[in-house]
Amino acid sequence: MTRIPHDTPGEPNPLRVLTPERLRCRTSMKWRTYPEDVLPLWVAEMDVPLAPAVVRAVTEALDLGDTGYPAGTAYAEALAAFAAERWDWPGLAVERTAIVPDVMLGVVEMLKLVTGPGDPVIVNPPVYPPFYQFVEHLGRRVVEAPLGPGWRLDPDVLERAFADAVAGGRRAAFLLCSPHNPTGTVHTAEELAAVAALADRYGVRVVADEIHAPLVAPGVRFTPYLAVPGGESGLSLMSASKAWNLAGLKAALAIAGPASAADLARLPEEVSHGPSHVGVLAHTAALRDGTGWLDALLAGLEDNRHLLTALLAEHLPAVRLHPAEATYLAWLDCRALGLGDDPAQVFLDRGRVALNSGLPFGTGGAGHARLNLATSPEVLEEGVGRMAAASA
Repeated sequence: MTRIPHDTPGEPNPLRVLTPERLRCRTSMKWRTYPEDVLPLWVAEMDVPLAPAVVRAVTEALDLGDTGYPAGTAYAEALAAFAAERWDWPGLAVERTAIVPDVMLGVVEMLKLVTGPGDPVIVNPPVYPPFYQFVEHLGRRVVEAPLGPGWRLDPDVLERAFADAVAGGRRAAFLLCSPHNPTGTVHTAEELAAVAALADRYGVRVVADEIHAPLVAPGVRFTPYLAVPGGESGLSLMSASKAWNLAGLKAALAIAGPASAADLARLPEEVSHGPSHVGVLAHTAALRDGTGWLDALLAGLEDNRHLLTALLAEHLPAVRLHPAEATYLAWLDCRALGLGDDPAQVFLDRGRVALNSGLPFGTGGAGHARLNLATSPEVLEEGVGRMAAASA
């Protein structure tokens, strides 16, 4: 029998607080998309209560009727302090930030600033499916530069993609996912510096989605793209939404490097009307006062990574699990199970457990599935058991 880990000393593990019965009272996408007999281990929502600091901030705002339009720089100041403490990055300049509704809408706005209709946007598949959807809806053209061995950036593949993208004098952007979703790869400072050098050589603008930055595993170092040599012309999007489970409280920050400040200054003023004022208050409180809760979450996620490895070895040894360095997502190579290109559909139909299909993640996604391990150990154990039964 696989051992279920206990809470670590200090704050309680947020993943071990809510019961399945309590979670099924939620009305969000994770819990209402499928029938009640389906165990949801898919979309990026965590099975946790909110950090007390966030609850206090939102409750106080509602008590005051403080539900107007967002104002001020408190969110950016909180993120700058968090970045200096957690990532040893004192270079996040509040004056080079702007609030945006969320990270993906912020990505769209940044791409509008540095590309035009029909221009190419390079991505590293397998990658977060909305990269394809939002880029194409924007009228840009997705160009794939697949990750290399070990799901790491491949500089040769990236250089070819950059060269092809700018051929004929076109503008181009590289939409960097850092840390990477779904693989959990954390790009090293050296890898990011190589990206910056290539981007400078070919005139490609880098827009970095760094939403998972607070969710790096113990002992792994996250390097912001704007902190590497040559990254000064980049644009970054950050948010507290993934790390503190705040997707329903919309707010994110666009951050410009020193050489891209003029680009960010061209952001239309009306974009700042999109974020929720209550969302901004919640994200600010999370970054400023919710770090103890985050540390307890990170410890619980690390326990769950080890637990998932053990469960798969015991019940589904043919499944290959890429060891994630960040996020609360697990990228499962299920090709050896013989379930076809979409094993998630088989797990759903036969085992009544919902994972994300690998197919929408682009090249490299066939035969894979993405599992959300931000849940209780008991639910994780049940989920793997259902997967094993479905593949038998």
